[in-house]
Amino acid sequence: QVQLVESGGGLVQPGGSLRLSCAASGSILSPNAMGWYRQAPGKQRELVARITSASYTNYAGSVKGRFTISRDKAKKTVTLQMNSLKPEDTAVYYCTADFPPYIYWGQGTQVTVSS
Repeated sequence: QVQLVESGGGLVQPGGSLRLSCAASGSILSPNAMGWYRQAPGKQRELVARITSASYTNYAGSVKGRFTISRDKAKKTVTLQMNSLKPEDTAVYYCTADFPPYIYWGQGTQVTVSS
């Protein structure tokens, strides 16, 4: 059974930075793609960033230029570096990993941007 364990959330002031990490375990294979989604209170879950096995990336428009996604295929980890954080980035962030035909989700980590 694939498990995703996230770490790195917390409280940060506007303009600050946080680094989220996620590690996949339970499979001898590396995921096809890994990504991060987020869900703010009262809003739908949305894609934040995604990275394929070939390291192609895509970002939500609202985070382009501020967030960077990267992965270590050998370690089956994905990292989201978040800079210049804004209050509207406040949400629960979820890690995902694609092991076709399944997509696995982490339990979520809270990110709060507030002064």
